[in-house]
Amino acid sequence: MKRKLSSLITQIQVNPLLLFFPVLLIYYELAFETAIHGTFTVTQRTVLMALFSLAYGGILYGLTTLTKNKTVNRIIGFLLTLASAVPYLVEYFVYRQFKVYYDLNTMTGGATDALTEFAEETKLMIFSPGGLTFIGFMLLPAILFLGYTHKAISTKGAGKTPRILAALSAVAAYAVALALILTSPVFGPLYGAEYNFQSAVTEFGLMTGLRLDVKTTLMGGSDSFEVMNPEEETDDAVELTPTTYGFNEMDIDFAALAETATGQVKDLHSYVATLRPSRQNEYTGLFAGKNLIMISAEAFTEEVIDPVLTPTLYRLANKGIQFTDYYQPSSAGTTGGEYQNVFSFLPTAGGKSFKMTADHLNYFTMGSQLDRLGYYGKAYHNNWFEYYDRHLTHVNLGYSDGYMGMWNGMEEFVSDRWPQSDLEMIAGTLPTYMDKQPFNIYYMSVSGHSAYTRTGNSMTKKNWDRVAHLEGSDVVKGYYAANLELEDALTHLVNELETYGIADDTVICISADHFPYGLHDGNGATNNQYLEELYGQPVTDRLVRDHNRLILWCGSLEDEEPIIVDTPTSSLDIIPTLSNLFGTEFDSRLFPGRDVFSNAEPLMFNLNYDWKTEKGSYNASTGEFTPNEGVEIPAEYYEDYLKRIKSVVRNKVNYCRGVLETDYFRVLFENWPAPEPIYQYQIVSLPAITASGAAVDAAE
Repeated sequence: MKRKLSSLITQIQVNPLLLFFPVLLIYYELAFETAIHGTFTVTQRTVLMALFSLAYGGILYGLTTLTKNKTVNRIIGFLLTLASAVPYLVEYFVYRQFKVYYDLNTMTGGATDALTEFAEETKLMIFSPGGLTFIGFMLLPAILFLGYTHKAISTKGAGKTPRILAALSAVAAYAVALALILTSPVFGPLYGAEYNFQSAVTEFGLMTGLRLDVKTTLMGGSDSFEVMNPEEETDDAVELTPTTYGFNEMDIDFAALAETATGQVKDLHSYVATLRPSRQNEYTGLFAGKNLIMISAEAFTEEVIDPVLTPTLYRLANKGIQFTDYYQPSSAGTTGGEYQNVFSFLPTAGGKSFKMTADHLNYFTMGSQLDRLGYYGKAYHNNWFEYYDRHLTHVNLGYSDGYMGMWNGMEEFVSDRWPQSDLEMIAGTLPTYMDKQPFNIYYMSVSGHSAYTRTGNSMTKKNWDRVAHLEGSDVVKGYYAANLELEDALTHLVNELETYGIADDTVICISADHFPYGLHDGNGATNNQYLEELYGQPVTDRLVRDHNRLILWCGSLEDEEPIIVDTPTSSLDIIPTLSNLFGTEFDSRLFPGRDVFSNAEPLMFNLNYDWKTEKGSYNASTGEFTPNEGVEIPAEYYEDYLKRIKSVVRNKVNYCRGVLETDYFRVLFENWPAPEPIYQYQIVSLPAITASGAAVDAAE
């Protein structure tokens, strides 16, 4: 035994690479976590990260001893050391800018545009003290490798025994890590059925997150649906008026379709066939025939709404339908949030999700639904029109008159600065559609974008005097100033609607694209400092971070009793709710979200498999369920309840993935008969409206 131990020590002394690469990867992981979060705590996830690093280190050792040539081996080792640092460097700066990690789909789907658009901000981050320090820490091992391995590392002993030792160590470390994961109620689902890149990086380390992402990209994620027993399904009916309401469903026999389908489409048909459609209700058709203006508001959040600072936003939020427990899950930056708003599906392919829809049949966007009814429609954006491939995707959203952004028409109305003005966009485009009623308009705003400094943000600079008196940091005041441009745009919009007597016939729907991820100090433990200042509370989890406010207003609601939706809702509920309110033909079973006025069970969830219901909220990273205040779940029902909701959420995420990957609505509706337009838009006579917003009496 002593002889074997002595031999092992000798092998390590002769081949320090046996320890170098495992230690190197552990060093990278700890440095990365410390740089992102300001600190690290030794927990079970630290153990898992270390075990995986040992496994990967054994593989790197094998690659570094491929030849008998000392120089070649040193070059290979140096390149592997350097290459291993690259993902940490890239993800560090991505996280600092966007507050999320970029998976492969997001990297290939939108990273080029993001780097181009934020080139100056990226340079500032790289050459900041924190950025340069982190680069130094990541490059240090490669420098040490070059400087010392010519003596410490040779080919002597790089033969059969150390290779076997490295392989056995790698296999053993991987096996132990896998055993710990599969026996854990938290890590087990995350590693398999509930895999998502953000949580995988956090819980297993960046290298394992990337490995699982490559596996998922090449082989596809879990697309199997869990069978729910009928008695486990809920049909909690709301109190109905004496009127008997029908269901929001279409005449589609999904079970019959499943019999002749194959593969993923068959699974989708079979899954939808098990679902119950939700009921129509007293709000069905409330907005039938009215105009619609949808806005995805850049980095907007509930805290912007204030009766003094933003009176129009306050009016729209409180005189319309009030959503008091609303969330905008942050999944893939702006393009991911916009995808959720437009489609009411989660972006399961990350930053590529929206781009994948460029050749899909986007049957249930509001652009498509209202276009079939005869509405005039157009989509607008006040930043570069090709950003995130919007010139390919937004012309396929169903809007009858296509899409306009900067440099394909919007420059006529909007000044070329950063960020561009929401007020200029709305004031300039409003006259082009006001006389085409009913109209169906979509805006992707940009004025609220970071960074919130007077030198780097034209909107912050423009509106600074209006926030200078506020208490708090300049960064948060700068955020408010940038969002005042959206306030001014909405003030102009509402004034014009009222001036021309169509406010009662126009619906305004506003949702953020993501939380204000620009509110961070840029590095370490203080990176939530300004976000917490804005929120007035610690950002303890994703639900706190992603809370927001959906604005759904129509002039006709102002004198009515308030309509309050206090159940958990999210951007996945936008399209089914609007579809019900506008009385369009849709099938509630085909959405992962719900019409919030229906009898469907309230459920908010995200790609991390966190969720919230009327009974409480669940944090998938910790496996903890927190009942809502005043809610008690009987002990005998508790585990079954958690199991059921977890299964529902997994099914819904898989459904989101399947719909995107198969162009599922084309399968269903490519040959579906088009309805007769019942609201064919007409050119109506209105006083002339100038681009500045001033009305000119036609008689003059």
